[in-house]
Parts: sequence; C-alpha cells; structure tokens
Amino acid sequence: MDCATQKNYPMNLKILLNDFLEHLEVEKSRSLKTLENYRHYLERFLDWSGAQTPADITFESVRKFRLELNRFTDEKGQALKKVTQNYHSIALRSFLKYLAKRDIETLSAEKIEIGKNSPHEIEFLSEEELIRLISAANGSDLKSLRDRAILELLFSTGLRVSELVNTNRDQVNLKSQEFSVRGKGDKIRIVFISDGARETLEKYLNKRTDIDEALFIRLCKNQKESSEDTQRLTSRSIQRIVKNYAAKAGIVKDVHPHTLRHSFATDLLSNGADIRSVQAMLGHSSITTTQIYTHVTNRQLKDIHRKFHSKKPKK
Repeated sequence: MDCATQKNYPMNLKILLNDFLEHLEVEKSRSLKTLENYRHYLERFLDWSGAQTPADITFESVRKFRLELNRFTDEKGQALKKVTQNYHSIALRSFLKYLAKRDIETLSAEKIEIGKNSPHEIEFLSEEELIRLISAANGSDLKSLRDRAILELLFSTGLRVSELVNTNRDQVNLKSQEFSVRGKGDKIRIVFISDGARETLEKYLNKRTDIDEALFIRLCKNQKESSEDTQRLTSRSIQRIVKNYAAKAGIVKDVHPHTLRHSFATDLLSNGADIRSVQAMLGHSSITTTQIYTHVTNRQLKDIHRKFHSKKPKK
C-alpha cells in the first residue's frame, strides 16, 4: 500500500470525504492533526479498495482491508501496531456515520467492530531517574534555566507536549502556582505548578529580555531569527530537549515528553490520589483512559507485597 501515490477518486466520493473532514473541523472542533490523520486513514482504505461510490464500501471490502493491514510490513519488516490498525477502523466508522446522517446509502457503521489493542507497558521514570533527568539541566544560563523549567513543568503538571508549546507566559500565575490550558476536544482544565517548577520558571522568566508571548522560546543565534513573528518552541524541539537530557543523565529508557506525563500520573496514584482526580488533572474525557495507570500501580503493590509478605513468620 503506497500512501504517497496521487489519489484519483471519483468526484462524488472525493467531495464527500472533504465534506466529512470539514464537518469534523467545524461541528466537532477536531484539531488539524486529527483531520490530517483521518484523511490519511480514509484515503488509504479508498485507495486500496478502489471504492467508487459510498455503496461500494462493503463489509467484505472492509474485512479484507483489515486483513491487509494486519499482514502489512514496512521496508524494515515492521508490522503496523494494533492501535494504528484500529485507528483506520475508527476513522472509517466515523465516516460511515456521517454518510448515514446525510441519508447516503452505504455500509452501516455498527457492522465494523474495533479490535482490542495489544496490552502495552506504560513507560515511566522512577524517582531516582526523575532527579537525574532534571538535575542534568543544572546551569544558570538562559538555555539551562529554560530546559530545566520545561522538564520540571512537564512532570509537575502532566501537560501534553502540544499543550506546553501553546502556553503563553501571561497564562501562568506563579503566585497561585496554577494556570488553565486548552486540551483535547477544546476542553479547558486547571494544572498546578510544584514549588520546584515555580522557582525555576521564575528564574527563567526573569532572565528573558524579549517580548515574545510564548512561555518557551528558541534562543536566537542571529538577528534574522529574532526578526520572526515568534520564537515559540515546537513539539519536536521539546522532544529533542527531553531526549538530550535523558541521554545526559544516563537513562537508558526511551524518554520523551509523554514519559513525564506517565510519570506524573503514576506518581499521583502511587501516593494515594484517587483515580477521578487524576483523570481531571490529565484532562482525560473517559476514566477508561486513566485506568491504564492503575495496572502500573497494582504491579508496584504486588512487588511490595512479595517483598514484605513473603518472609515466613517467626516462631
């Protein structure tokens, strides 16, 4: 399946696909990244199946496509993850529901079942690893303060990287140690800043002399760069910063910004926070998403049980 090939769908199906994506953007307030992903998944199916009209989308064509996804391997011989395969089905179901809403005859969305995702381990950092990671950014220059503030804020708030890069400095209230963010589904929630993160943020912001509204910015190397409208860091830049300090700290795990979000949730649950509160702080719309972290804390409790309950009682 070559997803990079030029798409040559009949006009009616192409228009319906574009209408659907516009519906997601306007009526459902989906992000541009979500629209990009949905277009990719749906074009992949349409390109593979050769469907020319909505009526051509049949149970059998969907079944064979899912079988193709399950057997697909890339140039490195790696198969598609179950979660990625399911994203294709989710996108297709949404598209079919949209067509049904417009009274367009096609396959019923209810006939497409979503497979179970393969169980996966949540990667998080231990307390000792967190200390090493944050301590790796130990300078007093602007870059070191910025990077340490990024690391501390990610762990302190459990922010998604997209939420972090979109935060402006006038949003952050260092006195009350909290601020609001707009997360997935355009939902607003309050996040809280730890004492350590507040102290580092204060030092970082006091050292800045620019007028850029972004909380975290690139550091200009020349006048041409500084003349741009904004120096706001991108998600990719944040990822590189986190990985760089993880390597510097000698952490062998594959550390990325979401690892700190996982660590935030795990730390809260391990220390007695109730799952509903953690759900609210993470900005999860469903508690089912949050419950994945209970498996981690349950394993930790099991290890503690084995360590302290395995000894034979003294006579």
